[in-house]
Amino acid sequence: MAITGRAVALALLGLVLVVLRPVPSTVLWWLGAVAVLIAVDVLVAVSPKTLQWQRDPVGQVRLGEQTTTSLVGRNPGSRTVRALVRDAWQPSAGTSGERHTVTMPGGEAARLTTRLSPTRRGDLKADAVTVRSFGPMRLAARQRSVPVGGQLRSLPAFPSRRHLPSRLAQLRQIDGRSAVRIRGQGTEFDSLRDYVEGDDVRSIDWRATARRQKPVVRTWQPERDRRIILVLDTSRTSAGRIDDLPRLDSAMDAALLLTALASRAGDRIDLIAGDRQVRARVSGRTDRNELLHAVVEAMAPLEPALVEANWTALAGAVTSLTRRRALVVLLTTLEPAAISEGLLPVLPSLVQHHRVVIASVADRSVLAMARDRTSVRSSYDAAAAERTIALRQQVRDAVGRLGVTVLDEPPEVLPVALVDHYLALKRQGLL
Repeated sequence: MAITGRAVALALLGLVLVVLRPVPSTVLWWLGAVAVLIAVDVLVAVSPKTLQWQRDPVGQVRLGEQTTTSLVGRNPGSRTVRALVRDAWQPSAGTSGERHTVTMPGGEAARLTTRLSPTRRGDLKADAVTVRSFGPMRLAARQRSVPVGGQLRSLPAFPSRRHLPSRLAQLRQIDGRSAVRIRGQGTEFDSLRDYVEGDDVRSIDWRATARRQKPVVRTWQPERDRRIILVLDTSRTSAGRIDDLPRLDSAMDAALLLTALASRAGDRIDLIAGDRQVRARVSGRTDRNELLHAVVEAMAPLEPALVEANWTALAGAVTSLTRRRALVVLLTTLEPAAISEGLLPVLPSLVQHHRVVIASVADRSVLAMARDRTSVRSSYDAAAAERTIALRQQVRDAVGRLGVTVLDEPPEVLPVALVDHYLALKRQGLL
């Protein structure tokens, strides 16, 4: 049962009688009358147990965008229900307009719509539907909470997609849409054409020239269907927040931009996400739209695990995908302890068979801390920051000597740096 403001106002109204007749019996008489009215109002109110609730499927929404959820309530009885309904979700679902005033005549239904603006990625669940059914005097209400299942999948935000058009324009200049004159690494035969002044004589096809009785040259195009394997680290190091965003989410943004670009180039993309074990895997997708959707779906429910990454297991998962040379992108944090003890022993075997890139989300606040020496306290902070920078540089040097490329950039720069490195490899015929 719930008491409304009307009941409180009615009880306070008795102060007028107390002023006119200030005896204890007046107070008791008035409070008793109010209690009787409240009891009658509660008894007359329709029981919320009789109402039936059903939620329409919610679907998906990208983090930072808004969607709605619809709740359908039915009154199977013959009496009219006047109620206040609250559609409760977990706080990160970002509900607004979740309280609804409802009047449902007997045998009818009502549809209630609540706006959802998720503030975090993942699967967000509905809590319960709370119904307050008021009596005719609206002094009190019967209250009941019932679980009504509902789940909203909040997908990664993918803010770096704004860079995709410019990188696609660069890709069109170096991929198979435009033939190149000279054969090199990472190219394959495209077509024959007549020789023109300025062509490299090494590209002349002498057999075709003899058949056609005029010089003919071969043209080449960058190889397509190359293999790219994204390894997303979900261990404890991915839980650190930079600019109020987990490192894991920033790494996802970089992975999505590379997936979108490389799939347009006709390359094959595989995703492995894990820590002590593989948490998600996407492989064998050839349709680029289906691939990007599958990668987003696989990333959405991932959360950092407070354990160390088992790089031996993750490297084994990479090896199980292909024996061909591939570009392996390790989306992890350049933390000295985690790299030295976990990843560094595994890198030599990976580098032996694949081209390896480490993409790490850098914290610009460490650099700012190293520069600030305006006070004694800030000087100690600067010394700690300098030590951190030095240790990270030692790790970069160690993995660099193994032939691994390291990209250590802030969250908004890392996606662009990663796809620019991919385009550079395509341009040089190294992929």
